[in-house]
Amino acid sequence: MASTDLSFGSIPAFYREVYEKCSPSGGNVEREVFKSLLVKSQLSSSILSQIWELVDSKTGYLTRSGLYKGLALVAFAQQGKQPSDKLLEISESQELPVPVLGDLTEVVLLAQRMHKGSNPSKLNLTYTDICNLDTIEVNLVPEKKGIFLKHVEYQVTSKRFNSVVYRRYNDFVSLHELLLARFPYRLIPKLPPKKIVGADSQFLEERRRSLLRFLTLIARHPSVSKDPIVQFFFTFTGEETQHKIREVFRRVPDEFATSELSSQAKELVPPETLTEFANSRDQIRVILSGISRLKNIADCLAIRSHGYAVDMAELGTQLNNLANEPHGTSAWATGGSTIWNDMKKGFHVISKEFSLLSTRALQQAVIEESMVCERLNLLLDILIAHRVLCERHERGVSADHQRALSTMLSLKKRQMQGVIRGTDADTVEHLENKMVAQETVIANVELRNAFSLHCLHMETQLVHAHLEILATVLQSLVSVQIRGHSERIIYYGNSLRKSGN
Repeated sequence: MASTDLSFGSIPAFYREVYEKCSPSGGNVEREVFKSLLVKSQLSSSILSQIWELVDSKTGYLTRSGLYKGLALVAFAQQGKQPSDKLLEISESQELPVPVLGDLTEVVLLAQRMHKGSNPSKLNLTYTDICNLDTIEVNLVPEKKGIFLKHVEYQVTSKRFNSVVYRRYNDFVSLHELLLARFPYRLIPKLPPKKIVGADSQFLEERRRSLLRFLTLIARHPSVSKDPIVQFFFTFTGEETQHKIREVFRRVPDEFATSELSSQAKELVPPETLTEFANSRDQIRVILSGISRLKNIADCLAIRSHGYAVDMAELGTQLNNLANEPHGTSAWATGGSTIWNDMKKGFHVISKEFSLLSTRALQQAVIEESMVCERLNLLLDILIAHRVLCERHERGVSADHQRALSTMLSLKKRQMQGVIRGTDADTVEHLENKMVAQETVIANVELRNAFSLHCLHMETQLVHAHLEILATVLQSLVSVQIRGHSERIIYYGNSLRKSGN
């Protein structure tokens, strides 16, 4: 049965069902959820833009009536009619048409995720949710640039931005420094060291992996990943990235100066926060120590697998050399025995088995490094970042506070002097305007301290979400070891049977 909630026509039950899916709390519909819903209509982008213009209230969300209006316009457009308010007026005495939207599972999941995120003191993200934020690749570029100084270059790929850019190590350094200044109360992972003397292939590979982990944690951070600095790094295709990114973002204030949560920071900090902070810091310190030891053991396992692969290959080589030794065996030497000739035939067979063992062991070593060691490294990076963050918080926020006030004073001075910005700094100007709008908040050092505690609370939850990595690592480790030992037993058995023949 249709209801009559709106004046421009009676509402089909389907509209109410869609509303319940798009708004789990029964309140407003988030803008991103409605946009996801529009895509399901399979209308052209130009038509969808027209519908969006007709329903967008510039508030960041849609009311129930706004959603119903959008559904009606989608249905009319699917009938080949041009979307307009006049269509709704004509249909005032009729039941509104039902749009065809297909499977709404993705829309429902998005609405649920956004509803979960409505409490600013709850992370409400699983490790799978975090991984879905982005997938990063960092690969060494074979060609080296420069005439006298040879520079290592990396190809950086982001799934979220659908981008492929080329970066040098110093570009990562600029990004790291800017993020530390912008997000002093967030987890910013460390960068690998820069080797001054000529780097060998092993060092370059280890640094590539470390840079990949750094970017992965940044690109999957719920707050940091949304910042324009991160988008710039993943999408800028001009020259001299390290200088350009500093030029554009050097005036950007820190997160506290622009966050909408700053003014309510005290309300976001529970009374037991200081006690919980001390307990969780000690707990994560113990976890860090244990996982560091696990990582050392995993490294030893991978090294042993590499060594085993080398030994098996050498065994196969030496047996093959014995099988091919050129000297004939005379009756004078053997006294009529054929044992050496028979053994040489067996050496050919067994050497191939040892070569297979070597290949399998090498494959196991690669799996141990990628599925165990690197995942543990990623977990260690975020645990160490949490330890550093706790140390920063314990040193106090007074230095950050003075820096923010200095930035505010500098901004006012530039405004008085009428400094003209370049068009590529529009985002910076927007952030500075937000900073001006909450000048009284920035001047309150108590709010800054509360904001720091709130961020530390959220970052601790983020660390716990990443602990799921350990479960997958242990599963992989057990699986790889069992499979490796089983294959060795099988190959040894085959070798013994073949040599016996």
